[in-house]
Amino acid sequence: MSEKENKNYNFEEAFGKSCFTDYQLQNRLPKSCYKALLAVGSGEKPLDLQTADVIATAMKDWALENGATHFSHWFHPLTGSTAEKHEAFIVPQKDGTVISEFSGKELIMGEPDASSFPNGGLRNTFEARGYTAWDTSSPAFLKKNSANSLVLCIPTVFVSYTGEALDKKAPLLRSMAVVSKQAVRVLQAIGEKAVSHVDSTVGAEQEYFLVSRELFNNRPDLRLTGRTMIGSMPAKGQELEDHYFGSIAEKVSAFMAELNEELWDLGVAVRTQHNEVAPNQFELAPIFSSSNLATDQNQITMETLKRVAERNDLVCLLHEKPYAGVNGSGKHNNWSLSTNTGVNLLDPGKNAEDNRRFLLFVAAVLKAVDKYAALLRLTASSAGNDHRLGANEAPPAIISVFLGKEMEQSLADFAGGKSQVAQSQNVIDVGSPFVPDLPKDNTDRNRTSPFAFTGNKFEFRMVGSAMSIADPNIVLNTAVAEILAEFADVLEKSPDVNKTIQELVAKVYSDHKRVIFNGNGYADEWQEEAAKRGLPNLKNTPAVLPTLLSSPVTELFEKHEILSKEELHSRYEIRLETYNKLLNIEALILEEMANTGVIPAGQKQLASDVKSICRQEKLGLNVAQQKNRIGTVNDLLEEIIELSCRLNTVRRESEAMSDDLQRQAEFVYNKMIPLMEDLREQIDGLEHLCDRRTWPYPSYEELLFTL
Repeated sequence: MSEKENKNYNFEEAFGKSCFTDYQLQNRLPKSCYKALLAVGSGEKPLDLQTADVIATAMKDWALENGATHFSHWFHPLTGSTAEKHEAFIVPQKDGTVISEFSGKELIMGEPDASSFPNGGLRNTFEARGYTAWDTSSPAFLKKNSANSLVLCIPTVFVSYTGEALDKKAPLLRSMAVVSKQAVRVLQAIGEKAVSHVDSTVGAEQEYFLVSRELFNNRPDLRLTGRTMIGSMPAKGQELEDHYFGSIAEKVSAFMAELNEELWDLGVAVRTQHNEVAPNQFELAPIFSSSNLATDQNQITMETLKRVAERNDLVCLLHEKPYAGVNGSGKHNNWSLSTNTGVNLLDPGKNAEDNRRFLLFVAAVLKAVDKYAALLRLTASSAGNDHRLGANEAPPAIISVFLGKEMEQSLADFAGGKSQVAQSQNVIDVGSPFVPDLPKDNTDRNRTSPFAFTGNKFEFRMVGSAMSIADPNIVLNTAVAEILAEFADVLEKSPDVNKTIQELVAKVYSDHKRVIFNGNGYADEWQEEAAKRGLPNLKNTPAVLPTLLSSPVTELFEKHEILSKEELHSRYEIRLETYNKLLNIEALILEEMANTGVIPAGQKQLASDVKSICRQEKLGLNVAQQKNRIGTVNDLLEEIIELSCRLNTVRRESEAMSDDLQRQAEFVYNKMIPLMEDLREQIDGLEHLCDRRTWPYPSYEELLFTL
């Protein structure tokens, strides 16, 4: 967008203009039709075809007015990304002309090929039928595929012919309904009769790297895996801590301005943007919305990041660890619960009654996180995120909850029977008459905690930057719903609700305080302390994935009708298969780079050095140091050749295990990954000794410090 166009951009007028929002529905639908749609959303009645036809026509007219030519059911298959099949609005007529048409039936249901997506054994190749069904809770939107291509995208769920969920949206919607139902039970049991619905809300912070498209295109590892398989650290990394919140470079600022405008047009309320810790790393954060909408909008954000970057001769890297030696990228999932009466249930109250409710819900979250820690850890597991967790700014693989000393003391006091009143807010006196006193939060922030209370929400910081936030929110909603159901069963029979609340909180604090940790999650001592407390420490994806098949997890999801045993097993198989395939691709590209780029470059350097020494010896110069250097280069080359051959052998061994995915994954983690790391170490050592003009790939210095 030009500077002139940018000056004319009015975000208040433009916000949501590419979304078929509630505003559009109210203005384009007859009142009776709009009321019928609201009744569908509240569960009062199903959507009838007549109403759907009216909505479809209004949606089509709006899309055509804005320049769209196609529509698509947009869904979240188990790949972790999104999918769409475009259909033109065109309907040929007998006289050779065409008209535009979009029916209620087409709006409600689509039929993509179910066997061509990951299904984990739920479908056979010859059983191809699958259905997409309109999610009326998430607005349709117009997606730009190019300057001349605009598609109406309709958010949907994706299920098989026999009804199994083949996507992430269906179980997410189910989990939202379950946590709402159980939270309402609790609230009505404690006297809050006006509450009829509770929404799980999320704000998903998104970290990412940017790199020059030219440099990216010259790195086959980045192109094919999203991360650098080789690359030695430059003299300067992030150790000076000068990038975080630093002045944003002009080219990046222009990219961000264009990104913001496109996201605002799509109704994504991104508000925060800044430089992150690592060079060329950045972050954006939206305002909270319902879990379902937040999940859709985070997928839209990731797609838009990539698309806008391309238009600016950049590439957006969403891999959790694109560069070794500097911070990786995460996606902080800020989760809370809000009532239809406008109350955030995780916001400390201003009086004793509100505080009782607040501590009751905090206790439910504590118990849920401790009881289902392995399951929550699983939602942040992937081949990419295994590189990140426990390194630099990322939390360790141990699930713990940070409350802060004051919050934990309040919980302990209440559990002990002390009267709970609102805390007075402290202030920070900066010491200058020109600076006003600062209101001080009751809790600090703990960047080393994977699950931290941050004032009015819990921040789950383990999720990887490339991952869908659907999985962690499905687990949080379902696990918390299970504990709230337990609370409701007791409270609904209680003759003294306030006493029962205190007893419930006291028992949770006594039984589950082991999960509370307010210290440094990076410290070695915490690993030892966590083991003493009995907290699971599942350090990698193969170790954590069998959790999906455990009895407690199966019982939890089947009890609340979120996922069946078969659906859970399919996800287990898909996650394992994806892990194995990704690591196989990484091993292949590492072999290729070693054999076709690194080894020839090293040999060329060796030949050049030998020739140089011969010339110097003829002149009678001392070449002892140069010979030592040649010896080092030669040793590294021999080691690289040997390790590359061994990697090839081990990779083929891994491929032969494809009939036992768990065994294959464990072999990959224990045998193949260490070999890949050894090979990389030798290659990175060689890079330091090679002429930059000889080295075949852009260096870390170029990748991290040129934009």
